[in-house]
Amino acid sequence: MKPALQLKLSQHLALTPQLQQSIKLLQLSTVEMQQEIERYLLENPMLERDDDHAIESFAAAQQFDSPKTAEGEREQRVEREERDARDDREVDIPVSPSDVDDDRWSSDAGTFTGAGRDDEDDNDSQDIHAATVSLRDHLGWQLGMTQLTDRDRSLVRFRIEALDDDGYLSASLDELLASLPPEFEIELEELEIALHYIQHFDPIGIGARSPQECLALQLKALPESPIRALALTIVDKHLDLLAARDFPKIRRLAVCDDENLKQAHSLIISLNPRPGAAFATIEARYITPDVIVKKLKGKWTSYINPDAYPRLRINRLYAEILSKQRRGNGNLTGQLQEARWLIKNMQQRFDTIHRVTQAIVDRQRQFFEHGEVAMRPLVLREIADILGLHESTVSRVTTQKYMATPRGIFELKYFFGSHVATDSGGACSATAIRALLKQLIGNEDGKKPLSDSQLSEILGQQGIVVARRTVAKYRESLNIPPVNLRKTL
Repeated sequence: MKPALQLKLSQHLALTPQLQQSIKLLQLSTVEMQQEIERYLLENPMLERDDDHAIESFAAAQQFDSPKTAEGEREQRVEREERDARDDREVDIPVSPSDVDDDRWSSDAGTFTGAGRDDEDDNDSQDIHAATVSLRDHLGWQLGMTQLTDRDRSLVRFRIEALDDDGYLSASLDELLASLPPEFEIELEELEIALHYIQHFDPIGIGARSPQECLALQLKALPESPIRALALTIVDKHLDLLAARDFPKIRRLAVCDDENLKQAHSLIISLNPRPGAAFATIEARYITPDVIVKKLKGKWTSYINPDAYPRLRINRLYAEILSKQRRGNGNLTGQLQEARWLIKNMQQRFDTIHRVTQAIVDRQRQFFEHGEVAMRPLVLREIADILGLHESTVSRVTTQKYMATPRGIFELKYFFGSHVATDSGGACSATAIRALLKQLIGNEDGKKPLSDSQLSEILGQQGIVVARRTVAKYRESLNIPPVNLRKTL
C-alpha cells in the first residue's frame, strides 16, 4: 500500500478566554457581578478600585522623587506616565452616565446620585435592624409572668415548642402525650390545662388546633353581642358555607336577615386566621436596579445606575514595575491582560445593557405614560433584529436585570410577552389584557360578579378576541378567585 498525502479543511468555533469572560459577565445579575468583582480584586493584584482615595495615594507616591534625579530620567518618567494615562483612558470605566462618550446620555442624567442617598448623611438606617421577637420568645415572656407550679410551667413550655409558625398546634394531644417519657406520669388532663393557659396568651387564637377554633377563640374574647353570637354560630357550624360564599343557605340555616349576616361576615373577616405569622422572620431582599428610566426633555431615556456600575482600573504601580522588567513575568503579564479584559468586558456589559433597555423604552413608551393597559406585545427577536444582536444575547441581558421607573422597579423580562389578536388586525399584549381584567373585576358589582364568559364578551366588545379559557388563565395568574368566591352581600 503506497503512502498518500491528504489535505483536509475544517472549521470549528472556539471561544477565546476574553469572549468567555464577556459572556459570563453579561448573564450575571448585579449581586453576582459584585461577588465576581470581589473575587478578581482578591486574586489579581493588577486590578484595583478606581476611587478618589486610590488616585490621591498614587499622586502622593509620585511626589517622593529624589532631587538628584537626572533631567533625562524625569522626561522618560513623564512620557511613561502620559502613555499609561492614555492606556487608562482607553479602558477606564465611567463613574457616571455623563462620562460615556455617547449622545444617548443627557446632561441631566449625570446628576443622579442614587435613591435618595446623601454623602453627608451618617445615618446607617439600612444596617440597623430591630431585633425581631419570635413567637416562642413572646409566649415564654408571658409564661414567666404567670404564677404556675414548676410542673405546669414545664408542660406549658412543652406545648409552646410544639406550635408551628402560624401559632397552630398541629399535633394532637394524644400524640404529644405519647412522645413524653412514661416515668413523668403525665396525664392527658394536664396537657389540656397547659393548652388552656396558652390559648389565653397574646395574641388571641394561639394554640388553636383548627381554623375554626382559632376564629372562635378570637370571637369569645370580644364583648357579648347578638352579632358576636351569630358569628360564633357561623364559625362553629357553617364555616365551609362561608368559604364558598353561599350566603342564602347560611341565612336560612342561621335564621338571620341580610343586615345581621353582613355584620357578622364583616366581623369574621376582620379576625386573624394566622395569629403567629406576625412574629415570623421576614427576609428582606433588596434589588439594585441596573438602569434608571426618566423623562428628560419630553423623551423617556434610560441610563446606567451609577450605584450598580463598578469603578475599576489597572494598578499603575504594579504595571509600571512590570514594564521596567526586561524579561516580563509570565504570571503578572497574564494577570495584567486579564485585568484589562475584565475592565473592557465590564464596560461592554453595561453598554449592551443600556442599548437593550433603551430599545425597550422606545417601544414601551406608552407603558410609561399610561401604565399596564398600554403595554404593547414585544418579543426578544424584535429587539435583537433592531440592535443587530443575537437573540440569546438579548435573553442574557434581560435575565435578572432590573429597571427603575416612575411606576416601580421591573425586571427587563417584564416588558416582553405574548400577544392576542384584535378585530382590527393588530395585536394586544397579554400584560395589557391582565390589566384590563383587573380593572373590570375591580369595578364589578359585588352582588353580581362577572363570570369568565362575561369578561370574554366585554373584551370582545373592545376588539380583543379572548376565549373564556384564556380569561380564566389570566385571572388565575392574577390570584383572583372565580365568580362564586367573589360574591358579597
